[in-house]
Amino acid sequence: MQDVTDLTFMQVIHRRGDPDLYFTEYFRVHRDSKLDKPILRSIDENPTGRPIIAQMIGVDIPSLVRSAKELEKHPIAAVDLNLGCPAPIVCSKNAGGGLLRNPAQIDEILKALRDAIAGRFTVKTRIGFDHPGEFERLLEVFARHPIDALTVHGRTVRELYRSEVHLPEIRQAVEAMPCPVIANGNVLSTRLARETAGQTGAAGLMIGRGAIRNPWIFRQLREEAAGQTPFAPTLRDILAYVEELFEAMHQPGGTERGHIARMKKFLNFIGQGIGENDAFLQAVRRAETYPAFWAICREHLDVPGDFPPEPARRALIDDRSERLAAAGS
Repeated sequence: MQDVTDLTFMQVIHRRGDPDLYFTEYFRVHRDSKLDKPILRSIDENPTGRPIIAQMIGVDIPSLVRSAKELEKHPIAAVDLNLGCPAPIVCSKNAGGGLLRNPAQIDEILKALRDAIAGRFTVKTRIGFDHPGEFERLLEVFARHPIDALTVHGRTVRELYRSEVHLPEIRQAVEAMPCPVIANGNVLSTRLARETAGQTGAAGLMIGRGAIRNPWIFRQLREEAAGQTPFAPTLRDILAYVEELFEAMHQPGGTERGHIARMKKFLNFIGQGIGENDAFLQAVRRAETYPAFWAICREHLDVPGDFPPEPARRALIDDRSERLAAAGS
């Protein structure tokens, strides 16, 4: 997720249990673009020992080809094209999810990138721009090109993060595509992971918001698969996670207000479900100083109790969290 799952966050996740592979934030590609140095650092300085896939977003074919070839000079597992971001500023430029309105243009882009990329090439998509009925046509385009994997977020662009995930459409992709299909969307707990995998038959799961809220989710899934009792974090474990994020995200020369605003990007997800009516989340969103921030954290987290395994439904459609997710997809 853009401006969230960067190198620093990878380091924090790594200490709690890695996924099988990581995706970078997306490289914004256009005619005058250069590869973003902070995102390149997450590739070149990857501390996890896990493979990492470089994600691009853009629409100009020569620029996408140029950037893909430059990325292949770095230690990546694949190049990924983002066709799923629903942020209005992205879609207005006909990039990300905005491209789903034009399957013929996607066809041209995929052909050019597949011809240009020597290694693995993957795609992330939503199931349409306006409605799920568009997905069949999109799948015909995707299947025409020998991509190495397709990640499907089971909502349309219009739905943002408001609706339930359309699991039958992800299964449709699994049945139609000659490559592995990865399911994405609303995988916020091990229960939802099992449900998504079972109902779609997907080869794997992509987890974004769920890993921000619960960085132990990959460990928990492995423990469940091994027949072990999965680790159950307490509220004090969450406090230690917030403390580590706070230290890791500090930028020399930055302001107190800016640092707290950066933390709120994470706490919009971490705080869901903590306290009656999300009391912790509501309180911490109002914090503007370090003393106020830590007083709220200690009040709600430095206490006995287990971390809720998944947020309440109302939290999933919270406006602020949705805006962050849309900006960072």
